[in-house]
Amino acid sequence: MSRPPLPPFDSATAAQKARMAEDAWNTRDPVRVSLAYTPDSRWRNRSDFFSGREAIVAFLTRKWDREIEYRLIKEVWAFHDNRIAVRFQYEWHDVNGEWFRSHGNEQWEFDAQGLMRRREASINDVAIKESDRRFTWPLGVRPADFPGLEQLGL
Repeated sequence: MSRPPLPPFDSATAAQKARMAEDAWNTRDPVRVSLAYTPDSRWRNRSDFFSGREAIVAFLTRKWDREIEYRLIKEVWAFHDNRIAVRFQYEWHDVNGEWFRSHGNEQWEFDAQGLMRRREASINDVAIKESDRRFTWPLGVRPADFPGLEQLGL
């Protein structure tokens, strides 16, 4: 299975790959998201370490059960050959209605077919007031006319 764009990445294809990942994650569909990764993909997410699509689906299911009304923006920070680094922010609330903005960085490594074989994410959460939310589009994929992190000055 091939998942274009394929490495080696340039500025345009790295940005395309990051937006495709953002769009998939904003669906909050763990199975759909898992298909962008190799069957044995290795992950570090905060302090969780695991590998494989089944583990990815289980992790994302737990994540989105806990992180309600999740909305994410990802942007390329750097790229080289088959690797892309992104920075991101997302907003969500917990079951008690407490809102958070999560800031982070990810390092991605892809195989020749464009599937991610390694993902490492460092993330920090900051409590915010609901009135301080920035990501207010309807649930789902970020609209094309909604600004990215750079345009928002973040």
